[in-house]
Amino acid sequence: MTMAINEESLTQFLGRFVADLGATVAAGNVVIGDRLGLYRAMMAGPVSPEELASRTGTARRYVEEWLRGQAAGGYVEYNAETGQYWLTEEQSFVLTDPEGPVFAPGAFELAVGALRAQDRIIEAFRTGDGVGWHEHHTDVFTGCERAFKPWYRGSLIDAWLPALNDDVVQKLKAGALVADVGCGHGASTVMMAEAFPNSTFRGVDGHPASIDQARERAKDNDLDGRVTFDVAVAQDFGKLGPEFDLVTTFDSLHDMGDPLGAARHIRESLTPDGTWMIVEPYAGDEVSDNLNPVGRVYYSFSSFLCVPNALSQEGGYSLGAQAGERPIHSLVLDAGFTRFRRVAETPFNIVYEARP
Repeated sequence: MTMAINEESLTQFLGRFVADLGATVAAGNVVIGDRLGLYRAMMAGPVSPEELASRTGTARRYVEEWLRGQAAGGYVEYNAETGQYWLTEEQSFVLTDPEGPVFAPGAFELAVGALRAQDRIIEAFRTGDGVGWHEHHTDVFTGCERAFKPWYRGSLIDAWLPALNDDVVQKLKAGALVADVGCGHGASTVMMAEAFPNSTFRGVDGHPASIDQARERAKDNDLDGRVTFDVAVAQDFGKLGPEFDLVTTFDSLHDMGDPLGAARHIRESLTPDGTWMIVEPYAGDEVSDNLNPVGRVYYSFSSFLCVPNALSQEGGYSLGAQAGERPIHSLVLDAGFTRFRRVAETPFNIVYEARP
């Protein structure tokens, strides 16, 4: 077969390939830098490979090669005259503080953990079967918490909850009953509980190991009794009948195999004037809306995590991580809600409100 190759287009594509290959391998190096404390040890100022190795109890030759790769990728800076490396304030901001508003190593931990399931995912592509959340490496669970928690901390209490109908924050301050569905390690649940000490929170998740971690989080933050965590899925959490003033789903609706069944149960579990806050990945309604760097990240994660998990559950349906507003709106109305609106957004999330 004769191919008409455009040399300029080929060169551009090869450039993209080289950049992607470097980024893929670099992901593991970011995790190494985080776990060994290499980034944090660079916060004091310019450092040589020998000095950094000494500070962190690591081997100089490994650290030297790691630093070179980090400098090549723009994650640290390098002075050719002194042979020293350092972090800019912006690099330090993103790479060293797991409690800050952005923490890149957590996202890379999630990505590296997800890729460990490659053989399982390849087989799922062939068979159409699902791969459950519980079947992934533990880095997926810890990385998910460490990646998403900073985003929630920066927006949940000060922006997202106040953007809901006027009485939600008032109820939380006075004393409300809240269900956090698909809570994972409980970061969002604990965050809300600390902000609203008069309210009671119940976190539920279908993954037992995550619930064990969430319970530890509640103990660590002295929230036992006011915050409880249980193993349950979205279709059967809580008791039958109206009970909750607020139900939240943080980046979890699109992971469910029966999102309509989940929405119906949430509707039945809310009080007549209750609210469902739906936090989902930022996405447009059309595929073409999402052909951008953020969409690429979400589609790629979705192939390894979101779609396989949904297809592993009863229902066998998957919204995917880039569903957009239109299908979520339709699902909410089909579940019996009468009011739906988009209340807030960030570059990574959209927040919706549904009311009975």
